[in-house]
Amino acid sequence: MGATTHGEPSLEEHEAKRKVSNRLRRAQGQLNAVIAAVESDADCRDVVQQLSAVSKALDRAGFLVISTALKDCLTSPDDDSKPRPDELEKLFLSLA
Repeated sequence: MGATTHGEPSLEEHEAKRKVSNRLRRAQGQLNAVIAAVESDADCRDVVQQLSAVSKALDRAGFLVISTALKDCLTSPDDDSKPRPDELEKLFLSLA
């Protein structure tokens, strides 16, 4: 996630980082639940359901990172340090 011209993250970028961190913490908690379920020989349907929740949480975090980068790229298109649109497209497709 980028920074303003002064090198400090904008308020929007700070909020996006907070949201991504929250989503990743949620996924971490869900993954811990999956591990516990496997270790306690839980029903396979429960394990698969929990794995699905982890996967979706990670996907949402990834999409949020990419959408934030895309917004940043569109608002500062001449900044060479920003990802190019084709790079963002590849990142997006890697999650799809």
